[in-house]
Amino acid sequence: MAVELDVFVGNTTIMDEEVYQLWLDGYTVNDAVKVRMEGGVLEECETSADVLLSDTMDQYRTFQMCERLLHSPAKLANQLLFQIPPHRQAILIERYYAFDDAFVREVLGKKLSKGTKKDLDDISAKTTVTLKSCRRQFDNFKRVLKVVEELKGPLVENIRQHFLLSDKLARDYAAIVFFANNRFETGKRKLQYLTFQDFAFCAGQLINNWTVGAVDNMVEDMDVDLDKEFLQELKELKILITDKDLLDQHKSLVCTALRGKTKAFNEMEANFKNLSRGLVNIAAKLTNTKDVRDFFIDLVEKFIEPCRSDRWTAADMRLYLTHYTNSDTIFYLCEHHDCTLLKLY
Repeated sequence: MAVELDVFVGNTTIMDEEVYQLWLDGYTVNDAVKVRMEGGVLEECETSADVLLSDTMDQYRTFQMCERLLHSPAKLANQLLFQIPPHRQAILIERYYAFDDAFVREVLGKKLSKGTKKDLDDISAKTTVTLKSCRRQFDNFKRVLKVVEELKGPLVENIRQHFLLSDKLARDYAAIVFFANNRFETGKRKLQYLTFQDFAFCAGQLINNWTVGAVDNMVEDMDVDLDKEFLQELKELKILITDKDLLDQHKSLVCTALRGKTKAFNEMEANFKNLSRGLVNIAAKLTNTKDVRDFFIDLVEKFIEPCRSDRWTAADMRLYLTHYTNSDTIFYLCEHHDCTLLKLY
């Protein structure tokens, strides 16, 4: 049966965003056609299944030819083969580098190596993200890491400029790079309740406050490597728990500030010394690579779980830590005890 088609010729590359997403998600051409048919595209466009199949195949070929350009997004704007408007280029790039939270949660903190890539079959089965999509996302993580590890300057800005990503997505990639570089353990059972965005927030705080770049903005890998000198200085915090007078005074000052402000005050007062020892011991051991990797599991086991067992709310924890780290309290302790703790503040 003959099919009549209206044909026109133009120089603007036509890309269907729905089909692009199906391609990114790892659907085969036939599976993508089924999804489009179930979405009612045949009725909407008054076309046949054969034409829909042909259109989908053509779209897939276009995406595959564009993929090498998406590996270096700046090239997409400078090439002449595909006439793609700037706003559409931005969509293509942003979606290509987007990732599934379920997938990134499985690889976060792991070395982006061939060994991890061999596990993608299992990760795909566990997360229900197609293997093809898992490979694309993993290769994107690895590509970004390889580019930025050679650059000086702020990590987020380097990612945003070199890969033309939105600020939000660039920050997420910065978190992935930061965790991969420092190999933080995130896969333990006790950490499973934490989402990628939870860890991404933590990465942002660590990058802004604990990295070499937080001290010197002209060093290499400034936002990737933790500041070893700073970590060494954290050992000075040990005096807060080894000096009995300091420990007692710290408890007195903090509890005085907390009294009457929370229903959990009795628990805070009773457990102050144990919680303080837990926090300080975590900080003092961060000069060791293994302890850096176990940073989050240590925080959960030695601080968060005890607080949770006493039924603290998030507001309670925020209040406690605010007063615990209050600079006026630390200055008072340092003025009355000849210690080097003051330089940390």
